[in-house]
Amino acid sequence: MSDLATTDALFFERTGLNRERTESQVNDALAGCDDGELFLEYCQSESLNFDDGRLKTASFDTSQGFGLRCVAGETTGYAHASELSEVALRRAAETVKSVRTGRQAATTAAPQPTNRHLYDDANPLGEREFTDKVNLLSEMDAYARSRDPRVRQVSASLSGQWQAMQIIRPGGQRVCNVRPLVRLNVTVTAAKGERMEQGTFGSGGRAGYGQWLKPETWKASVDEALRQALVNLESVATPAGEMTVVVGPGWPGILLHEAVGHGLEGDFNRKNTSAFSGLIGERVAEKGVTVVDDGTLENLRGSLTIDDEGTPADRTVLIEDGILKSYMFDRMNARLMGAKPTGNGRRQSYAHAPMPRMTNTYMLGGSHQHDEIIATVKKGVYAVSFGGGQVDITSGKFVFNASEAYLIEDGKVGAPVKGATLIGNGPDVLTRVSMIGNDMALDPGIGTCGKEGQHVPVGVGQPTLKIDGLTVGGTES
Repeated sequence: MSDLATTDALFFERTGLNRERTESQVNDALAGCDDGELFLEYCQSESLNFDDGRLKTASFDTSQGFGLRCVAGETTGYAHASELSEVALRRAAETVKSVRTGRQAATTAAPQPTNRHLYDDANPLGEREFTDKVNLLSEMDAYARSRDPRVRQVSASLSGQWQAMQIIRPGGQRVCNVRPLVRLNVTVTAAKGERMEQGTFGSGGRAGYGQWLKPETWKASVDEALRQALVNLESVATPAGEMTVVVGPGWPGILLHEAVGHGLEGDFNRKNTSAFSGLIGERVAEKGVTVVDDGTLENLRGSLTIDDEGTPADRTVLIEDGILKSYMFDRMNARLMGAKPTGNGRRQSYAHAPMPRMTNTYMLGGSHQHDEIIATVKKGVYAVSFGGGQVDITSGKFVFNASEAYLIEDGKVGAPVKGATLIGNGPDVLTRVSMIGNDMALDPGIGTCGKEGQHVPVGVGQPTLKIDGLTVGGTES
């Protein structure tokens, strides 16, 4: 069944909405607006959590609803409801009409359609029995405990989502998308004497459960979580101070996402609240630094056939060889800044208005071998993976916690360290990148980005990077 047939069945054949009358209501509600749409959504989601040798929680949820948006100038009127009926839509229409100014407005042209499909539309939630999913988590628990006698606790989780959406614009244009999303995660706690440490690994993407239920997939996840836990058991205190930091490939791109990526979103730059505001065409990074946001990569967590405004996903070069080339735009900020939408209009659900958000954001690789980069460091820290962090968009200042890191001494990776934090400024860090590895990798599919209370799945990535003169917060007394 096509996406259009699937969504028509969900939103019109089984509800109180009639398609022709709904299109007429949208035309009336958005007349005189610069932009706007009706966003219809149906979503199924489930989550299973296995902890301490047993299934701890299991949930299944179904939600549906609509969001109606009218944009006039910089003002947005937004109303949403979980009831798919003409009465609810009529009430929403009266609410959003309040932002209209009475001036003549030329409605912004609708997005161009696309025939590209980046992921299968099959519903992963119905493809395996509940017992199969529970057995998977139980096997992960047993496997981890069998691998090493130091394992004390195992927590494993599996989650899936199937989202169907349709967007209706004035004039009757309809675009739709059906999106699967799966994630598998495992945390292993190991003990040595009285000391206990954790390791965590996860993976996921826009696909069915099949890939993640394969033994070679989940066993590799458990092995990696166990490896991290055992490494952390041997970790020593982190020295503090300004030093050279080598940041590993893949998931460490979350630092790039937070410290740089958010500052390149269109709304912050339209309002001149970003450290990158007004710098298009200027050098903002060392030569060789190229950063892209690409929502067109098949099956990745941050990928979108179309964004939540109906714009086809795109590959946007943000920084090219150190020069700032573009920001990421939704429709409203693109219109107000005289730019084109880049497929970055995203929302958490029908209950939220869209805003510019990242998809898969990463730095391209360079020419240096990983070992070559390490060999150039006399004394420093090698950060392999990150946990939490904080970023100030306006100043670009950040603090990130390294969940796995090592000392570098005389060009060799040494002892693992615990409690390392990286402290710096995103725009400044881009000018301190002195070597770029040829090992660019994307994260395994675990990213979730928060902004203004909304959370959406994203991807991150980068090659190995050498950053000179970065402040490291340590635990060494």
